[in-house]
This record gives sequence, structure tokens and C-alpha cells, in this order.
Amino acid sequence: MLGMRNSTRARPARSCWPCGVPWRAGQAEGLQQLSLWRQTMAPGSATPQHSHDCDEIVLCLAGWGELHIDGQAHRFGANSTLVLPRGVPHQIFASGPMPLETLGVFGATPVATFGPAGETLALPWRS
Repeated sequence: MLGMRNSTRARPARSCWPCGVPWRAGQAEGLQQLSLWRQTMAPGSATPQHSHDCDEIVLCLAGWGELHIDGQAHRFGANSTLVLPRGVPHQIFASGPMPLETLGVFGATPVATFGPAGETLALPWRS
């Protein structure tokens, strides 16, 4: 992970599943091994803790966030890159006063998403 600092602050957050996903590219657009999601998260919201069946790269376009992964919290902002390996549970919080804008790149299409107990999470958009 690049450009991140550890943070020990815990914060309550609203669940952000579904978050705004204004555009995406994947299997329906003819891709066979890649998915792209653009996501907007309202201030104070968070994804549920989850993992994927493929590697993920998240580029922060605007706003501030906090990534919880491997028992640690990492703050990030615009122009940060998050590296999320396949199968590693993670959670992203929108921690700033403005929406968190991200672009997620996944090494699969469709992208399977799993909850903490390994259950399949249904996404509010097509993957």
C-alpha cells in the first residue's frame, strides 16, 4: 500500500452497501479477465467487511478514507493506491467531510464478493 499511515482511531460508520457505482466495465461489456468499478461513498459511510476472489487495486480519486486490513487501519487520500490481495478481508471507510471517490480495478469478471464468514455477498450492481 502506498502513501498510507497507521491510525488507531475507531469510528462508527453507516453501511455503504449499496454505494453509488455510476459506471463500471466487466463481462457485459465484453471483458473476460478484468472489471472496473467507479464508486462514490458518502461521508461517514463504509463498505461491509468483505473479500474478493481476485486481486484488487483501488485508486483514490478524491476525498479521504481509511482502509481496515490485516488488523490495521490505514488512512489515505486523493492520489493514493490501495493494494488488496485476493481473499484478504478488508473494509473501506469514507472518513472525510466530502464524498470518497474511488476507482477499483479487479483481476476477474464477474467479481465474486464474500462476507466475513465466507458467504457470498450480493452486489447492488452487475459485476
